[in-house]
Amino acid sequence: MASEPTLAPVIFPLKGKRVWVAGHRGMVGSAIVRRLATEDCEIVTATRSELDLKDPAAVRHFVADRKPDAIFMAAAKVGGILANDTMPADFLYDNLMIAANVTEAAYRSGVGKMLFLGSSCIYPKQAPQPIPESALLTGPLEPTNEWYAVAKIAGIKLAQAYRKQHGCDFISAMPTNLYGPGDNFDLNTSHVLPALIRKAHEARLAGADHITIWGTGTPRREFLHADDCADACVFLMQRYSDHEHVNVGSGEDIPILDLARLVCEVVGFGGEIVTDTSKPDGTLRKLMSGDRLRALGWQSRIGLKDGIADAFQAFLAAESAPASASAS
Repeated sequence: MASEPTLAPVIFPLKGKRVWVAGHRGMVGSAIVRRLATEDCEIVTATRSELDLKDPAAVRHFVADRKPDAIFMAAAKVGGILANDTMPADFLYDNLMIAANVTEAAYRSGVGKMLFLGSSCIYPKQAPQPIPESALLTGPLEPTNEWYAVAKIAGIKLAQAYRKQHGCDFISAMPTNLYGPGDNFDLNTSHVLPALIRKAHEARLAGADHITIWGTGTPRREFLHADDCADACVFLMQRYSDHEHVNVGSGEDIPILDLARLVCEVVGFGGEIVTDTSKPDGTLRKLMSGDRLRALGWQSRIGLKDGIADAFQAFLAAESAPASASAS
Protein backbone atom coordinates (compact mmCIF):
# COMPACT_ATOMS: atom_id res chain seq x y z
CA MET A 1 0.00 0.00 0.00
CA ALA A 2 1.41 3.38 -1.07
CA SER A 3 2.30 5.76 1.73
CA GLU A 4 0.69 9.18 2.02
CA PRO A 5 2.80 12.01 0.51
CA THR A 6 4.61 14.20 3.01
CA LEU A 7 2.76 17.46 3.60
CA ALA A 8 4.79 20.42 2.38
CA PRO A 9 5.63 22.87 5.19
CA VAL A 10 3.87 26.22 5.56
CA ILE A 11 6.25 28.89 4.25
CA PHE A 12 3.76 31.77 3.95
CA PRO A 13 1.20 31.62 6.78
CA LEU A 14 -1.96 33.65 6.21
CA LYS A 15 -2.83 34.21 9.85
CA GLY A 16 -3.01 37.91 10.61
CA LYS A 17 -2.39 38.92 7.00
CA ARG A 18 -4.47 41.19 4.78
CA VAL A 19 -5.56 39.14 1.75
CA TRP A 20 -7.16 40.58 -1.39
CA VAL A 21 -9.36 38.21 -3.36
CA ALA A 22 -9.67 39.81 -6.80
CA GLY A 23 -12.88 38.55 -8.39
CA HIS A 24 -14.51 37.66 -5.07
CA ARG A 25 -18.01 37.53 -6.55
CA GLY A 26 -17.11 34.91 -9.13
CA MET A 27 -17.44 31.19 -8.54
CA VAL A 28 -13.78 30.61 -7.65
CA GLY A 29 -13.28 33.91 -5.87
CA SER A 30 -16.30 33.38 -3.63
CA ALA A 31 -15.08 29.87 -2.84
CA ILE A 32 -11.67 31.28 -1.87
CA VAL A 33 -13.39 33.81 0.41
CA ARG A 34 -15.30 30.94 2.07
CA ARG A 35 -12.09 28.98 2.50
CA LEU A 36 -10.15 31.95 3.92
CA ALA A 37 -12.75 32.35 6.66
CA THR A 38 -10.91 29.59 8.54
CA GLU A 39 -7.47 31.19 8.22
CA ASP A 40 -7.80 34.07 10.71
CA CYS A 41 -6.87 36.67 8.10
CA GLU A 42 -8.39 39.97 6.97
CA ILE A 43 -10.14 39.56 3.61
CA VAL A 44 -10.07 42.52 1.21
CA THR A 45 -12.58 42.74 -1.65
CA ALA A 46 -13.77 45.25 -4.24
CA THR A 47 -16.82 45.08 -6.49
CA ARG A 48 -16.69 45.98 -10.19
CA SER A 49 -18.37 49.29 -9.45
CA GLU A 50 -15.69 50.04 -6.87
CA LEU A 51 -12.70 48.97 -8.97
CA ASP A 52 -12.25 48.47 -12.73
CA LEU A 53 -9.46 45.91 -13.02
CA LYS A 54 -8.88 46.99 -16.63
CA ASP A 55 -7.85 50.47 -15.42
CA PRO A 56 -4.12 50.36 -14.52
CA ALA A 57 -4.12 53.60 -12.49
CA ALA A 58 -7.16 52.53 -10.49
CA VAL A 59 -5.69 49.12 -9.71
CA ARG A 60 -2.35 50.56 -8.69
CA HIS A 61 -4.05 53.11 -6.41
CA PHE A 62 -6.27 50.43 -4.84
CA VAL A 63 -3.35 48.12 -4.02
CA ALA A 64 -1.24 51.00 -2.68
CA ASP A 65 -4.14 52.17 -0.52
CA ARG A 66 -5.34 48.81 0.83
CA LYS A 67 -1.83 47.32 1.19
CA PRO A 68 -2.65 43.60 0.90
CA ASP A 69 0.00 41.13 2.07
CA ALA A 70 -1.27 38.53 -0.40
CA ILE A 71 -3.43 38.48 -3.54
CA PHE A 72 -5.52 35.70 -5.02
CA MET A 73 -5.98 36.66 -8.69
CA ALA A 74 -9.32 34.97 -9.40
CA ALA A 75 -10.81 37.74 -11.55
CA ALA A 76 -11.34 36.96 -15.24
CA LYS A 77 -13.78 37.19 -18.11
CA VAL A 78 -14.90 33.59 -18.57
CA GLY A 79 -17.25 31.60 -20.78
CA GLY A 80 -17.73 28.43 -22.78
CA ILE A 81 -17.02 27.54 -26.42
CA LEU A 82 -19.76 29.77 -27.87
CA ALA A 83 -18.75 32.83 -25.84
CA ASN A 84 -15.06 32.39 -26.62
CA ASP A 85 -15.71 31.89 -30.31
CA THR A 86 -17.99 34.92 -30.74
CA MET A 87 -16.22 37.46 -28.48
CA PRO A 88 -12.50 36.83 -29.08
CA ALA A 89 -11.42 40.46 -28.69
CA ASP A 90 -13.20 40.82 -25.34
CA PHE A 91 -11.71 37.62 -23.97
CA LEU A 92 -8.19 38.53 -25.04
CA TYR A 93 -8.18 42.22 -24.11
CA ASP A 94 -10.04 42.01 -20.81
CA ASN A 95 -8.00 39.13 -19.44
CA LEU A 96 -4.67 40.56 -20.61
CA MET A 97 -5.43 43.87 -18.92
CA ILE A 98 -6.60 42.29 -15.67
CA ALA A 99 -3.50 40.09 -15.39
CA ALA A 100 -1.06 42.86 -16.31
CA ASN A 101 -2.61 45.50 -14.06
CA VAL A 102 -2.85 43.38 -10.92
CA THR A 103 0.64 41.90 -11.38
CA GLU A 104 2.26 45.30 -11.89
CA ALA A 105 0.38 46.84 -8.95
CA ALA A 106 1.38 43.93 -6.71
CA TYR A 107 5.03 44.48 -7.62
CA ARG A 108 4.88 48.26 -7.21
CA SER A 109 3.32 47.98 -3.75
CA GLY A 110 5.60 45.19 -2.53
CA VAL A 111 2.85 42.60 -2.04
CA GLY A 112 4.32 39.61 -0.21
CA LYS A 113 2.76 36.92 -2.39
CA MET A 114 0.36 36.57 -5.29
CA LEU A 115 -1.34 33.53 -6.79
CA PHE A 116 -2.51 33.85 -10.40
CA LEU A 117 -5.33 31.53 -11.45
CA GLY A 118 -5.19 30.23 -14.98
CA SER A 119 -7.12 27.55 -16.84
CA SER A 120 -6.47 24.12 -18.31
CA CYS A 121 -7.18 25.56 -21.79
CA ILE A 122 -3.61 26.92 -21.77
CA TYR A 123 -2.39 23.52 -22.94
CA PRO A 124 -2.02 22.42 -26.58
CA LYS A 125 -5.01 20.72 -28.17
CA GLN A 126 -2.95 17.56 -28.74
CA ALA A 127 -1.18 17.56 -25.37
CA PRO A 128 -0.20 14.21 -23.85
CA GLN A 129 -2.66 12.74 -21.35
CA PRO A 130 -2.61 13.28 -18.42
CA ILE A 131 -1.23 16.74 -19.21
CA PRO A 132 1.96 17.64 -17.32
CA GLU A 133 2.83 21.26 -16.55
CA SER A 134 5.75 20.93 -18.99
CA ALA A 135 3.31 20.63 -21.93
CA LEU A 136 2.75 24.40 -21.94
CA LEU A 137 3.69 26.02 -25.28
CA THR A 138 4.56 22.73 -26.96
CA GLY A 139 1.85 22.85 -29.65
CA PRO A 140 -1.18 24.67 -31.13
CA LEU A 141 -4.09 25.59 -28.86
CA GLU A 142 -7.72 24.54 -29.23
CA PRO A 143 -9.02 27.16 -31.75
CA THR A 144 -12.41 27.67 -30.08
CA ASN A 145 -10.92 29.17 -26.91
CA GLU A 146 -7.41 30.23 -27.91
CA TRP A 147 -8.11 33.91 -27.11
CA TYR A 148 -8.79 33.17 -23.46
CA ALA A 149 -5.91 30.69 -23.38
CA VAL A 150 -3.39 33.20 -24.77
CA ALA A 151 -4.37 35.73 -22.10
CA LYS A 152 -4.00 33.13 -19.36
CA ILE A 153 -0.62 32.03 -20.69
CA ALA A 154 0.42 35.68 -20.59
CA GLY A 155 -0.67 35.81 -16.94
CA ILE A 156 1.57 32.85 -16.10
CA LYS A 157 4.48 34.41 -17.93
CA LEU A 158 3.93 37.73 -16.16
CA ALA A 159 4.17 35.99 -12.78
CA GLN A 160 7.33 34.19 -13.90
CA ALA A 161 8.87 37.35 -15.36
CA TYR A 162 8.28 39.43 -12.23
CA ARG A 163 9.69 36.59 -10.14
CA LYS A 164 12.78 36.40 -12.36
CA GLN A 165 13.43 40.14 -12.78
CA HIS A 166 12.17 41.55 -9.50
CA GLY A 167 12.25 38.61 -7.10
CA CYS A 168 8.49 38.72 -6.53
CA ASP A 169 6.94 35.68 -4.88
CA PHE A 170 4.31 35.25 -7.57
CA ILE A 171 2.97 31.76 -8.34
CA SER A 172 0.35 30.33 -10.70
CA ALA A 173 -2.24 27.56 -10.38
CA MET A 174 -3.99 25.96 -13.34
CA PRO A 175 -7.41 24.56 -12.39
CA THR A 176 -9.24 22.05 -14.52
CA ASN A 177 -12.91 22.56 -15.47
CA LEU A 178 -14.57 24.04 -12.38
CA TYR A 179 -18.19 24.03 -11.22
CA GLY A 180 -20.17 24.76 -8.07
CA PRO A 181 -22.13 27.51 -6.28
CA GLY A 182 -21.88 30.83 -8.08
CA ASP A 183 -21.41 29.23 -11.49
CA ASN A 184 -22.78 30.77 -14.69
CA PHE A 185 -25.85 28.79 -15.76
CA ASP A 186 -26.69 30.84 -18.88
CA LEU A 187 -27.05 28.45 -21.82
CA ASN A 188 -25.38 30.88 -24.25
CA THR A 189 -22.25 31.65 -22.22
CA SER A 190 -21.78 28.85 -19.68
CA HIS A 191 -19.49 25.84 -19.57
CA VAL A 192 -20.73 22.32 -20.17
CA LEU A 193 -21.64 21.19 -16.65
CA PRO A 194 -23.78 24.18 -15.54
CA ALA A 195 -25.38 24.22 -18.99
CA LEU A 196 -26.35 20.57 -18.57
CA ILE A 197 -27.83 21.27 -15.14
CA ARG A 198 -30.05 24.03 -16.55
CA LYS A 199 -31.03 21.98 -19.61
CA ALA A 200 -31.99 18.93 -17.56
CA HIS A 201 -33.88 21.00 -14.99
CA GLU A 202 -35.85 22.93 -17.59
CA ALA A 203 -36.59 19.75 -19.55
CA ARG A 204 -37.92 18.07 -16.39
CA LEU A 205 -40.15 21.04 -15.59
CA ALA A 206 -41.45 21.16 -19.16
CA GLY A 207 -42.10 17.43 -19.29
CA ALA A 208 -39.80 17.12 -22.32
CA ASP A 209 -38.85 13.70 -23.61
CA HIS A 210 -35.22 14.59 -24.41
CA ILE A 211 -32.38 17.06 -24.08
CA THR A 212 -29.75 17.78 -26.73
CA ILE A 213 -26.03 18.08 -26.08
CA TRP A 214 -23.36 19.48 -28.39
CA GLY A 215 -21.12 17.10 -30.32
CA THR A 216 -20.83 13.34 -30.10
CA GLY A 217 -20.66 13.09 -26.31
CA THR A 218 -17.40 11.15 -26.51
CA PRO A 219 -14.88 13.86 -25.45
CA ARG A 220 -13.64 13.34 -21.92
CA ARG A 221 -13.39 16.13 -19.38
CA GLU A 222 -12.08 16.47 -15.84
CA PHE A 223 -14.13 18.45 -13.30
CA LEU A 224 -13.31 19.94 -9.91
CA HIS A 225 -15.68 21.53 -7.41
CA ALA A 226 -14.90 25.20 -6.75
CA ASP A 227 -14.50 24.55 -3.01
CA ASP A 228 -11.81 21.96 -3.75
CA CYS A 229 -10.09 24.45 -6.04
CA ALA A 230 -10.21 27.12 -3.33
CA ASP A 231 -8.69 24.72 -0.83
CA ALA A 232 -5.87 23.93 -3.26
CA CYS A 233 -5.24 27.63 -3.88
CA VAL A 234 -4.93 28.39 -0.17
CA PHE A 235 -2.71 25.32 0.18
CA LEU A 236 -0.40 26.55 -2.60
CA MET A 237 -0.34 30.11 -1.28
CA GLN A 238 0.93 28.83 2.04
CA ARG A 239 3.14 25.95 0.93
CA TYR A 240 4.46 26.53 -2.62
CA SER A 241 6.96 29.01 -4.04
CA ASP A 242 8.47 28.38 -7.46
CA HIS A 243 8.36 29.71 -11.02
CA GLU A 244 6.46 26.83 -12.61
CA HIS A 245 2.66 26.77 -12.52
CA VAL A 246 0.88 23.92 -10.73
CA ASN A 247 -2.04 21.90 -12.10
CA VAL A 248 -5.13 21.70 -9.87
CA GLY A 249 -7.57 18.91 -10.67
CA SER A 250 -9.45 15.86 -9.43
CA GLY A 251 -7.29 13.36 -11.32
CA GLU A 252 -10.30 11.73 -13.01
CA ASP A 253 -12.17 12.45 -16.24
CA ILE A 254 -15.53 11.41 -17.69
CA PRO A 255 -17.10 11.29 -21.20
CA ILE A 256 -19.54 14.18 -21.76
CA LEU A 257 -22.39 11.76 -22.48
CA ASP A 258 -21.80 10.00 -19.14
CA LEU A 259 -21.63 13.40 -17.47
CA ALA A 260 -25.00 14.28 -18.99
CA ARG A 261 -26.47 11.02 -17.66
CA LEU A 262 -25.10 11.77 -14.19
CA VAL A 263 -26.55 15.30 -14.26
CA CYS A 264 -29.94 13.97 -15.38
CA GLU A 265 -29.87 11.45 -12.53
CA VAL A 266 -29.12 14.17 -9.96
CA VAL A 267 -31.68 16.59 -11.38
CA GLY A 268 -34.37 13.94 -11.81
CA PHE A 269 -34.81 14.10 -15.59
CA GLY A 270 -35.59 10.70 -17.10
CA GLY A 271 -35.76 11.58 -20.81
CA GLU A 272 -33.42 10.73 -23.68
CA ILE A 273 -30.09 12.45 -24.28
CA VAL A 274 -29.65 13.33 -27.97
CA THR A 275 -26.24 14.23 -29.43
CA ASP A 276 -26.04 17.03 -32.03
CA THR A 277 -23.06 15.99 -34.14
CA SER A 278 -23.26 19.16 -36.24
CA LYS A 279 -21.83 21.02 -33.23
CA PRO A 280 -18.11 20.91 -32.34
CA ASP A 281 -16.68 18.51 -29.78
CA GLY A 282 -13.72 20.66 -28.86
CA THR A 283 -10.65 18.91 -27.49
CA LEU A 284 -11.22 15.14 -27.37
CA ARG A 285 -9.61 14.65 -23.97
CA LYS A 286 -8.31 17.00 -21.31
CA LEU A 287 -7.06 15.37 -18.14
CA MET A 288 -4.33 17.12 -16.21
CA SER A 289 -1.51 15.47 -14.32
CA GLY A 290 -1.82 16.25 -10.63
CA ASP A 291 1.50 14.69 -9.66
CA ARG A 292 3.14 17.93 -8.56
CA LEU A 293 0.27 18.99 -6.29
CA ARG A 294 -0.16 15.49 -4.87
CA ALA A 295 3.56 15.39 -4.10
CA LEU A 296 3.04 18.51 -1.97
CA GLY A 297 0.38 16.64 -0.01
CA TRP A 298 -2.94 17.89 -1.45
CA GLN A 299 -5.82 15.96 -3.00
CA SER A 300 -9.45 16.70 -3.86
CA ARG A 301 -12.24 15.64 -1.51
CA ILE A 302 -15.57 16.29 -3.24
CA GLY A 303 -16.85 13.48 -5.48
CA LEU A 304 -18.46 14.41 -8.81
CA LYS A 305 -22.00 13.24 -8.02
CA ASP A 306 -22.01 14.99 -4.64
CA GLY A 307 -20.52 18.08 -6.25
CA ILE A 308 -23.18 18.16 -8.97
CA ALA A 309 -25.89 17.85 -6.32
CA ASP A 310 -24.38 20.81 -4.46
CA ALA A 311 -24.19 22.86 -7.67
CA PHE A 312 -27.80 21.98 -8.52
CA GLN A 313 -29.02 23.12 -5.10
CA ALA A 314 -27.11 26.39 -5.54
CA PHE A 315 -28.70 26.80 -8.98
CA LEU A 316 -32.20 26.27 -7.54
CA ALA A 317 -31.49 28.77 -4.76
CA ALA A 318 -30.28 31.36 -7.25
CA GLU A 319 -33.30 30.79 -9.50
CA SER A 320 -35.72 31.33 -6.61
CA ALA A 321 -33.92 34.39 -5.22
CA PRO A 322 -35.49 37.82 -5.90
CA ALA A 323 -33.87 39.64 -8.82
CA SER A 324 -32.70 42.47 -6.56
CA ALA A 325 -30.94 40.04 -4.24
CA SER A 326 -29.05 38.23 -6.99
CA ALA A 327 -27.99 41.32 -8.94
CA SER A 328 -24.37 42.41 -8.59
